[in-house]
Amino acid sequence: MGGKNKQRTKGNVRPSSSGRAADLLARESGVVPGFVGFGVSTSSDPGYVPAVQGAEEIDNLVDADFRMVLRKLSKRDAVTKLKAVQEFGAMCQEQQPDVVQGVLLPRIYCRISMDHDRRVREATQQAFEQLVLKVKRNLAPYLKSIMGHWLISQCDTYSPAASAASTAFQAAFPLNKQPEAISFCKDEVLNVLQDSLLKETADTLSDPHVPEEEREAKYIRLLTSSLLALKRLLSILPEQDRELLKERLTQLITQGKFWKYSKHKTPQIRGAFFELIATMCAHTPQLIQAEAARACSAVLLSIDDTDPVVLPPLWEAVLHILSCVDNCWTHVSARKGVMPKLWVLLKEGGRGLATSLHPNLLPFISRLPAEVTQPNLDFSRTFLTSVIQGLSSDRATSSPSESAAIIFATMECLRFIILQNAGDEQEQRNIQNMLISEQLLPLIDRALGNPSLQTGPLFPQVSDMLLSWEKRVAGKETPTFQRLLSDFWEGLGRLCKTYVDCEEAKRTALEGIALLLQIMHNPNCASKQTKNKKTVKICFTDKEERGQGEEPPRETPAVEKQRCPLRNGHLLDLVCQLAELNMMYMSERESERHLRFLSQLLGAFPSPQVFQVLLRPEEMKPEMGPELRPLAENAAVHFLLQRVTVWLKQDDRKDTDFLVDMVFSSLQCCSSSDDKTLILNHISRDLNWSVTLQLIEKACADPVRLGVCVGWLRGPVLGERLVGLAGEVCVMGLRGSSHHAHGWPLISLALSQQHNNEPLIGKAYVKQIIDKLHATLSEAKGMSDAGNMEPLVTFISDVAATFFSSVKGCLLLASAEELLMTVFQLCAQDQIFTHLSDALLLKLQHVYTAGIQSLITHLGAGVTKGTLLHNFGLWVKSQLLTIPLTVKSLQVLVHAVESLAQTIASAQNTSCLLSQFICCLTPTEEEWSCIRRALPPQWVKHPLLCGRLRVTGEYPCMDLRTNRLPAHLCVSALLGRIIFTAASPDDQQVEADFSDIPDLKHIVSEIFYGLQWCEEVELSPPMVSEYYKLLQTWSLEQRIHNDSLIQTTLLDTLFTRSQEEGSLWSLVLAKYMQNSKIEPSHIKALYGNIESFFPLSEHSVSTVLVLCPFLASEERESLIALCVAELLNWQDREQDCIDSVRGCLAVLLCCLQADTAVEDEILLAVVATIAEWRNSREQWFLFNSDLGTVSTAGLLLAVEIMRFLSWMVDHSPTVLGNTHWDLLLCSMLAWLETASENSSVFWNPWVQLFVCANCELIVRLSEFFTSPPAGVEEQLPPELNSEWKEFFLEGIHNLLLSLLIKIPVDFTEPDDPLFPLPALRAVGEALTYIPVELLTQNKLPPRFVADQRSSLPEPLQTLLNTLSPLLLFKARPLQLAVYHILHKVMPLLPESDSESASAKSDDEDGEEPCLSPPAALMSIISATEELLENILGGVQVGEFAVVQPLSMEHCFILGYLLAWKLLLTFFKASSSHLRAQYSLHLKKTRSLHKLLLHLFHLMPENPSVPGQPAEPSSKEPKTFFTESLSLAPRKTDSLQFEVPHLACSVYYGALKDLPAMVRLWWNSQEKRVFSTVDKFTSKYVSGVLSVQEITSVQSSTQTFENMTVKARSATREVIATYSVDDIFIELVIQLPQNYPLGSISVESGRRVGVAVQQWRNWMLQLSTYLTHQNGSILEGLSLWKNNVDKRFEGVEDCMICFSVIHGSNYSLPKKACRTCKKKFHSACLYKWFTSSNKSTCPLCRETFF
Repeated sequence: MGGKNKQRTKGNVRPSSSGRAADLLARESGVVPGFVGFGVSTSSDPGYVPAVQGAEEIDNLVDADFRMVLRKLSKRDAVTKLKAVQEFGAMCQEQQPDVVQGVLLPRIYCRISMDHDRRVREATQQAFEQLVLKVKRNLAPYLKSIMGHWLISQCDTYSPAASAASTAFQAAFPLNKQPEAISFCKDEVLNVLQDSLLKETADTLSDPHVPEEEREAKYIRLLTSSLLALKRLLSILPEQDRELLKERLTQLITQGKFWKYSKHKTPQIRGAFFELIATMCAHTPQLIQAEAARACSAVLLSIDDTDPVVLPPLWEAVLHILSCVDNCWTHVSARKGVMPKLWVLLKEGGRGLATSLHPNLLPFISRLPAEVTQPNLDFSRTFLTSVIQGLSSDRATSSPSESAAIIFATMECLRFIILQNAGDEQEQRNIQNMLISEQLLPLIDRALGNPSLQTGPLFPQVSDMLLSWEKRVAGKETPTFQRLLSDFWEGLGRLCKTYVDCEEAKRTALEGIALLLQIMHNPNCASKQTKNKKTVKICFTDKEERGQGEEPPRETPAVEKQRCPLRNGHLLDLVCQLAELNMMYMSERESERHLRFLSQLLGAFPSPQVFQVLLRPEEMKPEMGPELRPLAENAAVHFLLQRVTVWLKQDDRKDTDFLVDMVFSSLQCCSSSDDKTLILNHISRDLNWSVTLQLIEKACADPVRLGVCVGWLRGPVLGERLVGLAGEVCVMGLRGSSHHAHGWPLISLALSQQHNNEPLIGKAYVKQIIDKLHATLSEAKGMSDAGNMEPLVTFISDVAATFFSSVKGCLLLASAEELLMTVFQLCAQDQIFTHLSDALLLKLQHVYTAGIQSLITHLGAGVTKGTLLHNFGLWVKSQLLTIPLTVKSLQVLVHAVESLAQTIASAQNTSCLLSQFICCLTPTEEEWSCIRRALPPQWVKHPLLCGRLRVTGEYPCMDLRTNRLPAHLCVSALLGRIIFTAASPDDQQVEADFSDIPDLKHIVSEIFYGLQWCEEVELSPPMVSEYYKLLQTWSLEQRIHNDSLIQTTLLDTLFTRSQEEGSLWSLVLAKYMQNSKIEPSHIKALYGNIESFFPLSEHSVSTVLVLCPFLASEERESLIALCVAELLNWQDREQDCIDSVRGCLAVLLCCLQADTAVEDEILLAVVATIAEWRNSREQWFLFNSDLGTVSTAGLLLAVEIMRFLSWMVDHSPTVLGNTHWDLLLCSMLAWLETASENSSVFWNPWVQLFVCANCELIVRLSEFFTSPPAGVEEQLPPELNSEWKEFFLEGIHNLLLSLLIKIPVDFTEPDDPLFPLPALRAVGEALTYIPVELLTQNKLPPRFVADQRSSLPEPLQTLLNTLSPLLLFKARPLQLAVYHILHKVMPLLPESDSESASAKSDDEDGEEPCLSPPAALMSIISATEELLENILGGVQVGEFAVVQPLSMEHCFILGYLLAWKLLLTFFKASSSHLRAQYSLHLKKTRSLHKLLLHLFHLMPENPSVPGQPAEPSSKEPKTFFTESLSLAPRKTDSLQFEVPHLACSVYYGALKDLPAMVRLWWNSQEKRVFSTVDKFTSKYVSGVLSVQEITSVQSSTQTFENMTVKARSATREVIATYSVDDIFIELVIQLPQNYPLGSISVESGRRVGVAVQQWRNWMLQLSTYLTHQNGSILEGLSLWKNNVDKRFEGVEDCMICFSVIHGSNYSLPKKACRTCKKKFHSACLYKWFTSSNKSTCPLCRETFF
């Protein structure tokens, strides 16, 4: 077969092995064995057709694509077949009809349609439908071959498959052609069905290899489908065709095997068999009559078969047999074979199949002949007893439908038997008596004790039977039915009295009696009950459509015509008897059960006769007023006043619901509505509130009762009581006492219900109640002890919500408006003040939403002065302008107003209402101006120092920190939110219509103004940051930019504001122009021509600076010409001269920075003018001035001069002459001196700007002189460069260095908003250019630390001691500036240690020498280690600790990492032997161990550089290890990645410069840390380090005598070849995957002239050096070479470490034993003595001296 797991080739057209075998057989013998199939047959045997001769012939007949699919169909795998069938169907749809026609192979269809897998069968029929639709009439030649299986498929036991086959059949033949098509193939179809039913077995149907279970299932399915297909065939065929098939059918049904199917073990087969028998009885009764004995036995003797599949068709067959075969009972014994089985089945309630079985009982007994039912009395008794006994079965008691089916059958059969025996003969009378006394009354008795039977169909059925008997009394059988009725009522009366006349009467029985009598009185109430149960929704919908106050439609008479009540007096007599008996128990024993029963009786029979029975003659009439006295003649009123009222007022009575029903029953006997009102007023004066609530609820629930009570409800008695109640519950609520149980529900009900669009109670009383609620709510709002107010406010909100939502015109009352206003105010204020819970706020919001909707929809309210909405707007506006709000309280207010606006928008008929409301909220122009001025002026600092704004003014020496928002931000936020959410449609694709909002452009411009203010204060107070984030979540800016209508008008508004007011408006205009794509023509339209800006004012300068980048080059050139003209004629304008000059310089510089072309002569003229000012207006330059007293205008002029000179140095240095350079350099130095003398006023932003501009000029000059542009140096004055280096450089940097140290002394609080951070940043940037020589010879005041060991020169030690502590100052620019300065001197420091180390005596004994790195740095590191342990203590190794940028933690971590970065630079510059001593110090202090643990908290798990594309590219991804770290003081964009990147940089440096120490730390860690470090290093660092190490070897210029070193980057190998004289050694050094953590392997290459033991020693030494020395591979090789060289020079190994050169301190063996003369290393000896606790020579064991 080719093996199960071998790869199949797609498109393989070679036949399978089975196909090849068949082909071989055909070739050898010439015959292919036949197979069961249904094709066009030429043989005489109808069941077999020959197979097509070989697979190749099929291939020739069929299209190639179909050929592949047909081969797949022959596979065994179900999934393969399923996919093949689906593919076949799809191809049938796509291919042409002639191609598809060639695929009509009937045998394949016949085989696949009978497949075991039901999905395959379904898909087969679906595919066949596509085939049929494509070939259409061409199916005809193959029809006879396939019709049999097609019909079987339509009867498939899997419904989807059967449905698909039927669909295909309908697609092939219209409905009228189907009988004709089947008639055409009837013989072939019958052949197939006969073979299936008589010939086939489970073994012949399937291959032997198919599992037995699958074979059996297929056979059972075929039998079932074949029986059903035969039934279908007989049903569809015309009469004449059935006659033609009679002979063939006779052959079938005479077979014994056919009749055995009635007893088959499979229920599906039995069910299909009985369906077929029933069909045969209907269509071919002669055949059944011919086989009557078998048919009757098969069907009637199976009557107790209760399989759910079999029972329905079985009983259909039973009824057909009884009808078809006249003498059927001669073939079976009814008394012995059939009836006993039936009785058992009925007694068991049909075994859970009563709904299918019992409807057949009436037809069954109606067709029984007299000989079967004799004697009638016994038969009837047995039959009905058995049926009724079925009610006791478990299934009947648990299933209402089963129980109902049994009762229906019982009553139907009982009525049938009575009608059959309606005569006056004794036997008939006996039967009648038996039916009533033994069957019907016991059944009712059982129902009275069983609630499920009471709600079933029994009582309505009994009522229907009595109605039919009453109708028959007027007919021929009058005496019989009169007797029946009297017997029944007599028996029922006895039964009922038995239950009622009992002190411990069962409540279930009493309710059952009341229900029975009610249904007898009004049969329609039973149908309503059942209708309510089944169609609850329809019932409620009717109520809603009618409305609460409308009368129900009068359909009752029509219904009563269908179901009339009982006409005789039996019923009322029984009711009166029961009521009288009942009253006795209530009077004498006060039985609660009997009282409830009486209430139900009176509810069903509110007639005077019943009430009369309840009154005793001897009882006195109750006391009452004159107006009620006439009414007391009425028995019902008398009973109500005498009895019911007394019961209602009993204090110990908990349940009064049924007594309230009695009140309404009594009132039904009153004719006049005035009388009813009088009675209700009388009884309700002193009723409990719970009873009053029940009265109103029951009245509102029933329109008829509401009509009865309307006079009482609107009367003064109830109204005044309710007003009093409202006052009482409000007072209780304010005191915080427990709430009234029924008070709030009663008030809510009274206010919310309406009758005929009028309030339920009088309008005056509604107003009084609302007044009380409003007064209480206002009082509760003012109370601080709000915890107790919560219940009260909750109740009031519930009442108000129902009132506003249900009562139309509720807001016509002034008190209701005031209540609504108070509710809104509670919702719009922060919960800190109102103390309300979230749930309660939602309730209150629902209240005012309902109120506003009612106001707008029912009353059409406006927003004119004095209206409710206008008052709402004014209150909100006053809150915004006068009350300082927090972000939370602003959100609450905005949410409330937004909800209000959305309610208005959704309810309004016209769009103007909302815009009018927005106008109410909008401040006037004066108010806008006032709240703009109230914005704190600290915003000036940021744009001023960034150079985006030139503005003068005063700066407050105070903090901006506050937790309240300025009014301007609150107003703009609220208006923006309302306009862009409530006024805009939800769908953002539809542009909102803002045309109705008149002041829109001003509102939007103010929103931008507020947002710009937030950005300029750099969101520094958390409150402003929170506010800004809130607005970002609302997307206000985005929505404004997306709206074209706003864009057209907003630009003009912003430009006008910028021209008139400048300052922040100019920044708003700049940002708007950057974010909006504005055409140049629009900008040109704003100002007309350039001259309109002149003469320049501060505001116009700000505006021009904004517009400059957007202007055309010609316009900028015009600006330059005008500005230069003004500057050259500066003397002509004495007044405001300084402002004019400053403005012209600013505009000129802005145009130059925009790359505007300008001639050198013009620039020279400007520089000459500045030189002229130096002579005539020296005060403008502020040399040696007190900057604290200089005006901001003066400072800005000096800044503009500095900026212009900086631009000249950058862009046109060759224009400047010798005098100009002198002016520039001297001015620069003088300005710096002035700045350093005025460091105490650096808090002033303008002074900071002065310092920043000066430092910027210094930076430009430093860059220029460090690397001048090509060709420029030759054009400069000859002495300029030397002057810069010899004079200016030293003066500048000495001043800058002292200033850097001075600023943190003058300003000790870096978190202070007045801290001069920009000035510090500028000074730090300027100092990055300081030469190292100036640092080593600095002029700082000496600073030394006591007990600090140091070999450094004094200036360097002072520099370290002065600057190192600043690494921890909380100002990032200062930390980085100090780092950059110290980084320059770090490589110089080891020189001092090497001198001091060499000065030490070589003979000094003791342990290995240990040397500390610079003490100033080590003190910083040790000081921050403990802090970092506290900060990172809770983080596990490998987890990433996120550090908040610019926080105190960030400061400490940054200082710590920078100190380590400096220390690693120091290490790198040290020699090998010094590095060993420094390492030993780090090992002792465990500083490096702590560093590495901290680094694995600070390095991210994935150190990828942010901002890379998500999809992987061919290049390696950039990580913090591959990218260099930029520590620029000005860098602020990716500040959150600075610490992670720096941590990675430090880790990389540690691995590179201290590999041995890191390796030692790694090996000492626990397993989890060991694994984490290994994975991280291998993944991100090892590759980078290995490449660098190999590259450094390849690019190394270091040469070794007698040794060559090569590197192979691909294999990460270094090959060292050592040769001296005849000795040749080759060593291969292999770097591990986790380099440098793993051990470097040293392998031997070729060797010549070296002993094996020596060779091994040398390899071990090299491995040791590479593992334990903190350096590169080249350094390790160099050390090893020196060792080998010494060996060849004759120096002997130390006999402790077996090495010439010591592994860590690189010393030679010098300590010799006096006895054996062997020499040892000092360090080795020290270790030997301390570890062995002896002082003997390791070799000769003599005492070592």
